[in-house]
Amino acid sequence: MEKDKSNKKKPLKLSSSGRLQIRKNLGPSSDKSRSGGSKKTIQIVFKNKNNQQKSSSAAQSNFRGSSSLRTPRPSINQTAPNFSAPNKNKNFDNKNKKNLETKKNQQKKSTLKPIEDEFSKYDAKKILEQEEQEFDKFPSLAKIKRAREKEKLKTSETEDTKISREVSIPDIITVQDLANRLAEKTADVVKNLMKLGVMANATQSLDSETAQLVAEELGHRVSIVKDDDVLTEIEDYTDDEKSLEQRPPVVTIMGHVDHGKTSLLDAFRQTNIVSGEAGGITQHIGAYQITNKNKKITFIDTPGHAAFSNMRSRGSKTTDIVILVVAADDGIKPQTIESIAHAKSAKVPIIVAINKIDLDGSDPDKVRNELLTHEIIVEKLSGEVLDIEVSATKGINLDKLEEAIHLQADLLDLKANPNRSARGVIIESKLEKGRGSVATVLVQKGTLKVSDIFVSGAEWGKVKALINDKGKNINEAKPSLPVEVLGFDSNPLAGDDFIVVENESTARKIAEYRSSKIQIQKNTVVKSNVEDMFAQINKGQVTELPVLIKTDVQGSAEAIENSITKLSTEEVQVNVIHKGVGAITESDVTLANSSKGFILGFNVRALPHARDVAKRDGVDIKYYSIIYELIDDIKNLLSGLLKPDISEKISGNVEIREVFNISKIGNIAGCMVKEGFISRKSNIRLLRDSVVIHTGKISSLKRFKEEVSDVKMGFECGVMIENYSDIKVGDIIETFEEISTSRKL
Repeated sequence: MEKDKSNKKKPLKLSSSGRLQIRKNLGPSSDKSRSGGSKKTIQIVFKNKNNQQKSSSAAQSNFRGSSSLRTPRPSINQTAPNFSAPNKNKNFDNKNKKNLETKKNQQKKSTLKPIEDEFSKYDAKKILEQEEQEFDKFPSLAKIKRAREKEKLKTSETEDTKISREVSIPDIITVQDLANRLAEKTADVVKNLMKLGVMANATQSLDSETAQLVAEELGHRVSIVKDDDVLTEIEDYTDDEKSLEQRPPVVTIMGHVDHGKTSLLDAFRQTNIVSGEAGGITQHIGAYQITNKNKKITFIDTPGHAAFSNMRSRGSKTTDIVILVVAADDGIKPQTIESIAHAKSAKVPIIVAINKIDLDGSDPDKVRNELLTHEIIVEKLSGEVLDIEVSATKGINLDKLEEAIHLQADLLDLKANPNRSARGVIIESKLEKGRGSVATVLVQKGTLKVSDIFVSGAEWGKVKALINDKGKNINEAKPSLPVEVLGFDSNPLAGDDFIVVENESTARKIAEYRSSKIQIQKNTVVKSNVEDMFAQINKGQVTELPVLIKTDVQGSAEAIENSITKLSTEEVQVNVIHKGVGAITESDVTLANSSKGFILGFNVRALPHARDVAKRDGVDIKYYSIIYELIDDIKNLLSGLLKPDISEKISGNVEIREVFNISKIGNIAGCMVKEGFISRKSNIRLLRDSVVIHTGKISSLKRFKEEVSDVKMGFECGVMIENYSDIKVGDIIETFEEISTSRKL
């Protein structure tokens, strides 16, 4: 057992100084030392456990030609020399067994036993040979190259058998995030994007469709998540009926230039002062609130129809009631017609304020009759639209107009929950010196407080101050109250939502997500409304064709409207959202965009800025100079709205003659094609005793062991029905094709 243990000991480790000393003593050639060389003393330097160097000068060898060759090799069981007293005679005789045993016992007590035992096994030359073998362990450059080539082959083999993953992708995702979800290299994702014609880097955002194409190209399965998880934190919820309280109505005043909109606003402010409201009201924000007889009304001062449409196009319903101001001495004008179109498109109730009744030449009845041509029937003509004759400068009937507003508000039953986190909409925003970005916010739900964390569009911040319409700082704002909010890093857009969230982390995540989504929309080519409409037609979502008509003369506009409205049927119809005379303006584009329609221009062109807005928003503008071409195009569009006629064509008859049950797969039908053919893409009906028991698709079609696209009459095949396994011998599989035929008016 002692011998076995000695054989398992670790090899001797020499220090660098020891190796150098041995090489110097041995000289350049070992052959010279063998052939009668002089006597050499070899000093071996090595380290013990305490890193202290030990030396042995007693290892002396006598190399004398052939005599040294006849010297027997040291035995494995040979004991090591005593380092305290060097042995000159290394050849032990069998007679000195007692001395041998004594030295073995001394050797066991020695602290340098492992090193001494190993040294006894080898002479100096063998130690050098061992060191040279250790040096050979370091590979050469050729070996490294061969190893790398082998590694590349292994990598390519693993790539061929890489795992296909099923990943979920949100609406917007960065290239780096996509690569991480797919467990692919970012460079590979970028390469596939380049193949698709998309130049992108690791930090750039992609839409879900592009990301899906890349993932499928790399061999992965994709499921699209419509909204990012972070957006679930700002989802609105329906308030309990018990928590709802009455709120003031929000009113927007619209009308033609110089018909008295500003005068009417000033008159309401003055009335509020007379009624006893403390302090004067200065309209330094885009909205303000008045109080009269403990009843409040919030007025929004919209700078033109474009802002109104922008708010509506972003999905925000800011206005409860529209007051249409018409001058009694001037009647209906182009901007009046635009205001009517905007109000109707927004589906907001209208109150007609016939202004300037104190002037000579005023004719309120003429105004009422002109409104009839635009489908506005007032109460005095047995209609449902409230109309009030007023004079803003003289203050005539302003109280009646207020009563009409409150009456309409009572009919609408306007309520909101003040005891929740606030939600609202941006009315306008501006950059002020000394205050930074300031936005006018209309609170719609909840109560907005100072220090609330909010998200608005792609911006987020913390409410630093709330300022009411009188210029006073307030601590909170309840529903229907407009306030100036300080705390924005940059200006939000009019119509953006304003949502209070729990913490800054949530606000930052939502803002970053929305910002990336906006960037994607900028980089993505927007489909025109007509193309988008046809996509919706195929889904059966559209039965109406909204159009806006602009012509050179009024007669042409009326003729075109009458001609295209006659094309309407019970299934589809034309909705003329607005018609007017003159060039296509930005207001026309915003109205068409918010109504999801397009513009027909007859002998007119769009203004440069309007063209830019149309290109940005994807609004389609069609120009015509011949009325018959315009009517034919509308007819074709309406024909596209009609649902196509669907007919069937029987393509094959297949009999099931055997049923094979395979575990983890299901039932497979062994069939014979009796008539026609069966195709992998065919629709099928499963008949049992001439009764249809299932209609579906084929998931697998095989001929022997190979997957095939179709099998003709007289041949056998194996069929597996998609998500259905109730098949029996004798059942008939009937294959058919659906043929869609478009309809025309």
